[in-house]
Amino acid sequence: MTHRVTAKPAVLVIDVGTSGLRAALVDATGSLVDYHHVQQPPSTPAPGLVEFDAQALYDAVAEAATTVVRAHPEIQPIALGITNQRASVVAWDARTGVPVGPGIGWQDLRTVIECITAKSEHGLAIAPNQTATKAAWLIANTARNIPSADLRLGTIDTWLTWKLTRGAAFVTDHTNAAVTGLVDPVTVEWDPRVCAIFGVSTDNLPTIVASRQVVGRVTGHGPLDGLQLAARLGDQQASLVGQGCIAPGRTKITFGTGGMLDMYTGGPGPTEAKRTPFGTFPIVAFSLDGATPQIHWGVEAIMLSAGTNVEWLCDDMGLIATPADSEAIALAVPDTGGVTYVPALLGLGTPEWDYGARGTLLGITRGTTKSHIVRAVLDGIAHRGADLLHAAINDAASRGVIAPDVIRIDGGMSRNAAFTRLLADATGKRVEVSPETESTTLGAAFLAGSATGLWSTLDEAVSTWKPATIVTPANDPAMRSESRRNWLDSVQKARGWIPDLSALDF
Repeated sequence: MTHRVTAKPAVLVIDVGTSGLRAALVDATGSLVDYHHVQQPPSTPAPGLVEFDAQALYDAVAEAATTVVRAHPEIQPIALGITNQRASVVAWDARTGVPVGPGIGWQDLRTVIECITAKSEHGLAIAPNQTATKAAWLIANTARNIPSADLRLGTIDTWLTWKLTRGAAFVTDHTNAAVTGLVDPVTVEWDPRVCAIFGVSTDNLPTIVASRQVVGRVTGHGPLDGLQLAARLGDQQASLVGQGCIAPGRTKITFGTGGMLDMYTGGPGPTEAKRTPFGTFPIVAFSLDGATPQIHWGVEAIMLSAGTNVEWLCDDMGLIATPADSEAIALAVPDTGGVTYVPALLGLGTPEWDYGARGTLLGITRGTTKSHIVRAVLDGIAHRGADLLHAAINDAASRGVIAPDVIRIDGGMSRNAAFTRLLADATGKRVEVSPETESTTLGAAFLAGSATGLWSTLDEAVSTWKPATIVTPANDPAMRSESRRNWLDSVQKARGWIPDLSALDF
């Protein structure tokens, strides 16, 4: 008698970053079974411009997803989740499904003047990395010949969902919509007044649905056909969910090229979308399906450069051969030898928001070695992580949320043992390192899987998360206080190097 082996259920996740994408399978244990990665870097046709080929992006997504599914006949995907870089925008013609211009990346700065004008003339605090002015630019410069009824505008989740369902689903979720600059911050619905200011018709924008909600099925994609599209959310929120931070005060920091801290606060939501006095921003952490979507809130703090500083040590300074070498070289000395480095290569984000600040290396003596400098760079990034944490704690405290005892981290730098030790000492918190460098994939899987029966609830899904490493602070409170005082003094020395940029306020 032949016994048929039942395929194991899993969730297929499409995870689109700034420079690449991957398709991954996550099983019921919360484990990453396998993934297929495709490099997809943006182009920079001129300084300040960051573009991508939306059709090529979709083609790469379809190829990666098909490849990883076909590689595992023992796995039966039951749902699809999408997580993506936020605020990047695509415009396309619904009649042909073809983009009408370049996709504009979130880092693109071509609309800085329009952001300044929006604030001075309309009182709107729109940053260049939001979608609003980028969408307006596409309408004015690439979509003028498209009938309004046929024009579609959307973030990457919207574009991919529309293509995967052959145009049947034109949607986005609350996490992606909330960072466009085009929604009412209280209701998280499109704001007709703001849209009109930027010349964007709400008819051209997708329906806003819950992050966890089945919106259709994949059609016309071979082995992917029939998969329920059950989740979509921004990358930082996916990392928050993927590290199990769905209780008030739970916090994660992603240390990649830059650094992003997100803390779950629950509710209530904000009364306005602008930056808080603490230098943080309110965010939609995620939303859940229901008769009325349940919106869960959080707070976000931003470090403009994190891993970029380690790349600088490699590519420009030549002090180390690879970023991974920074760990052993930093651990070759017991401390920085009095050297301090402020990682402000692109300015300072939370809490200062000084775009004119610049990277600053202080305290060098004749006895300073390469190891001291490398350790100082890692220590500076750790102290910036502490800056983000303190800002988020102060913001959350104003809403009655208790400060966390633990922070969870992912991103490339989370694999550096020297850095995680310095982070624990700078923050005074236990640091739990994610088992996956890209927790975004897990977050999208947890939402999609809890929508389609792989897990009965989101709580059950995130309970599968376990840290790969736990690091506790080694220094005492007095030593930490002195270190923080010295650090904050160094930050002041790094500020205001380019006054015109320091004057910018979005």
